[in-house]
Amino acid sequence: MSRFRLPDGFPVTLARDTSLWSGGRVATGGSPWKVVRLADAARPHLAALRRAGAAGLADPSPVGRALARKLLDLGMADPLPAPRPGPHDVTVVIPAYERAGELERSLAAVGDVPVIVVDDASPDPEPLRRVAEAYAARLVRHARNRGPAAARNTGLRLVETSFAAFVDSDCRPMEGWLDVLVPHFDDPRVAAVAPRIVPLSDDTGLLARYETARSALDMGMRPALVRPGGRLGFVPTATLLVRVAAVADAPFDEDLRLGEDVDFVWRLGDQGWNVRYEPAARVAHTPRLHPVAWARRRHEYGTSAADLARRHPGRLAPARPSMWNLAVLGLLARGRPGAAAGVAGVTAALLARRLSELPADWSLAAAIVGKGAVADAAAIGHALRREWWPLGLLTLAACRRSRLARAAAVAMLAPVALEWLRQRPSIDPVRYTVLRLAEDVAYGSGVTAASARARSAAPLLPDVRFPESFSSVRERARTAAGRWTAAVRAAGRDPR
Repeated sequence: MSRFRLPDGFPVTLARDTSLWSGGRVATGGSPWKVVRLADAARPHLAALRRAGAAGLADPSPVGRALARKLLDLGMADPLPAPRPGPHDVTVVIPAYERAGELERSLAAVGDVPVIVVDDASPDPEPLRRVAEAYAARLVRHARNRGPAAARNTGLRLVETSFAAFVDSDCRPMEGWLDVLVPHFDDPRVAAVAPRIVPLSDDTGLLARYETARSALDMGMRPALVRPGGRLGFVPTATLLVRVAAVADAPFDEDLRLGEDVDFVWRLGDQGWNVRYEPAARVAHTPRLHPVAWARRRHEYGTSAADLARRHPGRLAPARPSMWNLAVLGLLARGRPGAAAGVAGVTAALLARRLSELPADWSLAAAIVGKGAVADAAAIGHALRREWWPLGLLTLAACRRSRLARAAAVAMLAPVALEWLRQRPSIDPVRYTVLRLAEDVAYGSGVTAASARARSAAPLLPDVRFPESFSSVRERARTAAGRWTAAVRAAGRDPR
């Protein structure tokens, strides 16, 4: 615990999705979402953190710092380190393959820091050499093309600073990016921080406007702890700042031409490190706007699924619905809301019994059941648009003839409609929906193709959660609560 203790004056704020129950004795939220029992010693400190709101709080007490540490590690709190002007102990690593013009724009944007450009065996090396020389960047060259993972590793081995920033040659960090990202490493548990990557071009066509609203590299406007199964399961490494000491022994997997960023981030988490997403730092990216190139790139992203599923078994399941929620959703789809409400009520009652050792009333169980049903419906709709896209297209075609197909179509299209309403992009909702479906099918076809080549259905199969025995759930809740209480007592010198 002491190895990762937060420094004095490090402020945090409760994450937007964190909810408190029973006077602060139970919290829900996090990454992945969970239910946590809080020790009594932590309650006044949690109340102070809640009163601080978005401004955050740097609680100086031992219990307050232990609470902040735990909430950050659970994803129930977000760090609020103040931006800090340079100079910064950072070296930028830029993997490059041709596109000297893009490299020049990237070098002009990164700022006054050492830069290593890795030419991944461009057919004509001279344009890259001239650009690197003009900006006093160190240039190294691969004798053969080995892919972006190998190029980043080559640059990483040459870094002599405490931090390395991987920046793709078609990315242009905006002013002050390191001032925002570097202070996150005051938290000794942080291994990497990703900025927000936004598309930027002079094109005003339909695809450019869609990219502005929904780029594959843009992870959104909310900060997050990056974890498999969380709201943000990965971040792209098109631009990523890392702690060299954390990644030197676990660099990118050079056997992966695609998906190496997902694998890299997941392995850091498995080793006990935190990876954070900080949208206050922004990086411009040149999007692919030709329709064929755009669709091909989405398809290529999907082809990484089979390799990732082999390296990370179980993490690529397209949906993880519970049997109870499937029963509720199936009854609703069949037009039997009364029976669905009855099953939901029984589910809530059983869950309340499972949570009986927590200091919470039935409303917590009801909220979990409702949230879970909505989340599972959205996940099934998402899978029907992507990994299960052939079935999804058949579903849309059968809407007029089948009530079940109409319900599935709602699960597919309602989240897209909500996206459009929240973002209000400069595209009408019909064309936005068509492009969204095209993007998902392109990605899903990549998953299908990769699964066929690997002769593995793992990236296509759901992970259905069956009911657990009461005793196993109670034991798990008791163990988790005991560990949390022990941690707070040890760090906070709880007198009980």
